[in-house]
Amino acid sequence: METPLELSRTNRRRFLQQGATLGALSFPMLATSSFANTAATELTMLAWQGHAEKDVIGEFEERSKVRIRPKYYVGGDNMLALISQSPPGTYDVILSDAEYVQQLVAGQWVEKLDASDYPFDDFFPEFQNYAGHWQGKDLYSVFLRFGFLGVAYNTKAVSEKEARSYKVYFDPKYKGRVGHFDWHLPNIGQLSLLSGNQKPFDLEAARWAQVQQRLTGLRPNIGGFFDYGGTFSSLRNGQMVLMAGIGDWITGVLEKNGAPVRSVIPEEGGLQWTESLSIGRGSRRKELARSFIQYMTSPAGQVHSARMAAYPAMVPNRKAWDLLARTDPGEARRSNMMPGERNALSDIREGRITPRAQPVQQALQDWVDAWSRYKNA
Repeated sequence: METPLELSRTNRRRFLQQGATLGALSFPMLATSSFANTAATELTMLAWQGHAEKDVIGEFEERSKVRIRPKYYVGGDNMLALISQSPPGTYDVILSDAEYVQQLVAGQWVEKLDASDYPFDDFFPEFQNYAGHWQGKDLYSVFLRFGFLGVAYNTKAVSEKEARSYKVYFDPKYKGRVGHFDWHLPNIGQLSLLSGNQKPFDLEAARWAQVQQRLTGLRPNIGGFFDYGGTFSSLRNGQMVLMAGIGDWITGVLEKNGAPVRSVIPEEGGLQWTESLSIGRGSRRKELARSFIQYMTSPAGQVHSARMAAYPAMVPNRKAWDLLARTDPGEARRSNMMPGERNALSDIREGRITPRAQPVQQALQDWVDAWSRYKNA
């Protein structure tokens, strides 16, 4: 049976033959875009911090004479609240974590997309028919970037050998120096992996109870629960020497700026976070929103996204990996995207990575409540 992408590839090839090919540094659609020679147009975007900064979208803004006006959120629940409280058309582009796309679809908050508009043929196979982005043959979100969540640690205080297991969080010598990025999904997901659950978000009642018990047992070692900024500062100043629930998306920034921190995928496995782009329902600038997503998934846009100053990531476009390796081999190697070597794809293909997801057998609120009880214990 053909996948949704295979059904769209004939149209995609025809589209490419008409002149919208993606070169190594190309900017798709601008030569014929009706926005290229007009006065500045505004495009609204709902996203995590950093996605609408000049290091990422400056080239798109300059060449298409567009101003990206962002509304930043922290966490998927905050994103859904902002959308539900806003009239249709408020956001032209919505960046979301993959596990929230189906809620966006159910809420009728995003538009159906034409898969032939986007360079899926240039994506690695693992990212072409990504779960949650499709409903049957209908596409609603385009894979943008991803990263792994493992054990984040201070290299001067914790050895890499210790960090190779989530058990290090429980070591008494680190009491009061283990922190949490304050979000239930990645933290509970990591302890679920430690509990031996190959499907860490799909737990029957007994396994869910076991994970909650393990969570309770960790509480005496925890020195704090931190937001985005607090996670950065507590790792940078050494207040916390271990941080649960994060990965290179935070430690990568600190490491590039000289802090003695790093992230590793432990023996129990890691989690994958995934961000994707959708067009907001009711957008009055759909053509421009489509061009923006095309740019962000082109090799040039992907490299800018991978190197984002706010937090780096890996990207799905194989041509972007080649471009990054040519233009910034140090970053390609640091971010585990060096073609022809053991890299991020190796961990995925060896089954060491599980996509972060919402709970399957419990209501999301059950996990939220468990996390709240844990924090307040």
